[in-house]
Amino acid sequence: MKDGAQATARWILPGTPAYRRVGLGLFLAGFATFSLLYCVQPLLPVFADHFHVGPTESSLALSLSTALLAVAILCAAVASEGAGRRGLMLASMTTASLCNIACAFVPGWSGLLALRAAEGFLLGGVPAVAMAYLAEEIDPRGLGLAMGLLVGGNAFGGMTGRVLTGFITESLSWQAALLTLGILGLLCAAGFIWLLPPSHNFRPRPGFDPAFHWRAWRGYWRDKALLPLFSIPFFAMGSFVALYNYAGFRLSQPPFDLNQRQIGWIFTVYLFGIAASFVGGGMADRLGRRLMLPCSIILTMAGVLITLIPGLVAMILGIIVTTTGFFATQSVASGWVGRLAKGTKGHASSLYLLSYYIGSSLIGSSGGWFWSKGGWPAVALFTLLLYLLALAAALRVNAVVAREGRG
Repeated sequence: MKDGAQATARWILPGTPAYRRVGLGLFLAGFATFSLLYCVQPLLPVFADHFHVGPTESSLALSLSTALLAVAILCAAVASEGAGRRGLMLASMTTASLCNIACAFVPGWSGLLALRAAEGFLLGGVPAVAMAYLAEEIDPRGLGLAMGLLVGGNAFGGMTGRVLTGFITESLSWQAALLTLGILGLLCAAGFIWLLPPSHNFRPRPGFDPAFHWRAWRGYWRDKALLPLFSIPFFAMGSFVALYNYAGFRLSQPPFDLNQRQIGWIFTVYLFGIAASFVGGGMADRLGRRLMLPCSIILTMAGVLITLIPGLVAMILGIIVTTTGFFATQSVASGWVGRLAKGTKGHASSLYLLSYYIGSSLIGSSGGWFWSKGGWPAVALFTLLLYLLALAAALRVNAVVAREGRG
């Protein structure tokens, strides 16, 4: 939606039935995306044993998905400018769910990785398009809470995918777990298309003009406030994925020696991430993003430090605090992209999420090197350094926004 059209935009107002339908519909989209994407995370030790690969190689089942998703986000941003938002998200959710079902029947490690890569690429049609849809359709006064609902769906999907996978794997098999998550994704796609209202403010751009898309991306990349904002998800998401990837390895080894079902239940701490998404988005609307963003990152760093204290209780508490801080950070930062972007918001969202998933892929797998060299302390210190860089970026955004008087 062009800036000049904002005066005549048909905003969806907070508290209305349409607002609730949007929130629930995109909650399901976020749920499906993250449950499908991260359902393999608790299976990494299982894959290492079953396919006779190392910890770093087993993490490719997740890292390949996030890497291809990062590439697909740019493609989805271009496609959605002509094809529309709602239909593209539905197609992405449906085809990715079918890939997850196929993973349950593939015989070899190479085939599994190929399907997971395809699944990540197909899921790229959801995240950037969902952020753009919200920025175009929701009244700016309610955008923070609406974005919090989307991120809350991400958190709930991530939790459910991990918990269900661990429980079903322990009771039946990892193949049954992937099959179940794929079917659940199809059900979410059906609920999503029934709930989400058609776009009112989106204006399709006919034809394909590479120069237009390049100018849009280049303009956002040169924006002094958006550039450091785009770097935050790279550091924050990458560190978060690395911690969760190797938390499973740590918890399955002495002195904890937890089984897959027990590890899966620990991931119910994502409930704190869901609450943090709602609360963080709402507080950003009331107190301002300049306050909430650095505070959320500092909270995440405190959680990482707690995991270094010996004992299972400290490990779980640290994961809780880290998860709370991370999802509050994501809710505030992603909502700010839509407020700061001028012009085609899908392009701005795609750059933010490109950084998000590249960080997930590169840093998530890089944590394996630190795990092999120094165990959990090395992983924790590695992620703390990256969160410090995220904090510096947040302070830079604050400085530019204050100097230029922007939202």
